[in-house]
Amino acid sequence: MAGGNLNAPLGQRHEQPQVEVSIAPLGLPGTLVHPAAGQGIVLFAHGSGSSRLSPRNRLVAERLQRSGLGTLLFDLLQPEEADNRTNVFDISLLAARLALATDWVCSQELPDVPVGYFGASMGAAAALMAETLTRHRIAAVVSRGGRPDLAGVALPRVRAPTLLIVGGDDHAVIELNEEALTHLTCEKRLAVVPGAGHLFEEPGTLDQVVTLARDWFVPRLDQRD
Repeated sequence: MAGGNLNAPLGQRHEQPQVEVSIAPLGLPGTLVHPAAGQGIVLFAHGSGSSRLSPRNRLVAERLQRSGLGTLLFDLLQPEEADNRTNVFDISLLAARLALATDWVCSQELPDVPVGYFGASMGAAAALMAETLTRHRIAAVVSRGGRPDLAGVALPRVRAPTLLIVGGDDHAVIELNEEALTHLTCEKRLAVVPGAGHLFEEPGTLDQVVTLARDWFVPRLDQRD
């Protein structure tokens, strides 16, 4: 159960504080920001060696909140699980945890609110696989510097509109994303950010990721139409 007042009326983004939550039934720690009225929430899946405290994902989340979207950043593994490197690279396990968090959001915290996934690195594969596992509809998926190819046989089953964002200088990952794109049968797009490496550390490149993600999520997670 979350701490704080999670039953407060939905309002504008700047009125919604971050709330530390514990995602049942495993008690996975997370940071939740409610969406503005009529808008959806984006669940983040981080890559190996990262956590809900990832500075890049936190920046993306904060910028999405400015558009009225809610966000949930959470740890996919318990600390003792993360100590086992096998778990860190287990896409099926990570996808199952994301599906679990989706059920928690949709069944307990924010029922009837559109949900999107934002996956980074291997978290992108977990997001795509989770989309095929969850019983809830996922409105959109965005991958940042992701390894969607690791979703394997799940790729053709993905239904949510999917945006793959890669850095223009991340040549090996561009090829992997191009190959994964051919297996996706949903609405899809590959966006290449010029001059960006795998982590989008170059000046201005992460801003471009935010713009691309926002423009993909907002119209698909908007209930006001």
